[in-house]
Amino acid sequence: MTVIQRQRPRRFIAGAVCPKCAEMDRLVMFSNEAGEEVRECVSCGYTQTTSEQAVEDEQNNLATELATRVTPLDGKALLDEEEQPLKIIGLTPDA
Repeated sequence: MTVIQRQRPRRFIAGAVCPKCAEMDRLVMFSNEAGEEVRECVSCGYTQTTSEQAVEDEQNNLATELATRVTPLDGKALLDEEEQPLKIIGLTPDA
């Protein structure tokens, strides 16, 4: 008895840009036969699995999070050292 595995339908990724041809809104996501997520460009045929993306990220030493004021890459959060007054624009003080 064979088990038929239902694949999820292809779905477009809104706003995504192809890393190969730089076309916007041409990438689709789907699951391959191994159950792995795959992204594919319908314009140029570029494909990449999630495991290939992970290997590429490791090789490029990419951080798992973007560096921001709250989560910097060096692990030291930046703190505001001084107090600053709140300025509400458009309100006039009572005289």
